[in-house]
Amino acid sequence: MPELVVLDLNLPGIDGMEVCRRLRTWTQVPILILSVREDEAGKVEALDLGADDYLTKPFGVEELLARVRALLRRSRPRESPPPRFEVDGVEIDLSTRRVSRDGTDVHLTKTEWLLLEAMAEYPGKLLTHQWLLERVWGAGYQEDVEVLRVFISQLRKKVEPDPTTPTIIVTDPGIGYRWAVAASGEGEV
Repeated sequence: MPELVVLDLNLPGIDGMEVCRRLRTWTQVPILILSVREDEAGKVEALDLGADDYLTKPFGVEELLARVRALLRRSRPRESPPPRFEVDGVEIDLSTRRVSRDGTDVHLTKTEWLLLEAMAEYPGKLLTHQWLLERVWGAGYQEDVEVLRVFISQLRKKVEPDPTTPTIIVTDPGIGYRWAVAASGEGEV
């Protein structure tokens, strides 16, 4: 998942305004528009479509970098204690990196922990195979879906009350997985 989108309005094949509109249907990532268009109506339209800032060409590199830093600063969530999850005897505490099942500590490998943490950050959201692979294994692994399935299976055996009928890590066939548990005190998603 990108932390920021720098979007030029003059794109081949599709208008940048349309790209901005489509991005806003599925992400809140900050969008910085770059354009030679100077008219106020165009700027207002871009901002109303969901752009976070608008920079008219030509511009100085230092100004661009300052705007990027400002958008990233504002988009990062304030530090808050990582959530705890409790469901069917399984307790997960992201702040202490502890997982227990019916009061007994569960050992996770580094990769299993990274996978669990990545999913728990986005409760209820569909996380695609490609996104999870890139997030946990890094760039270049987006097509290794079978590796992901193996690790999901291992993780389910450790955290699911019944791994054959998962209720915590739910599959969206052919697309990805959902973390189907809300943080403690928030109820289920």
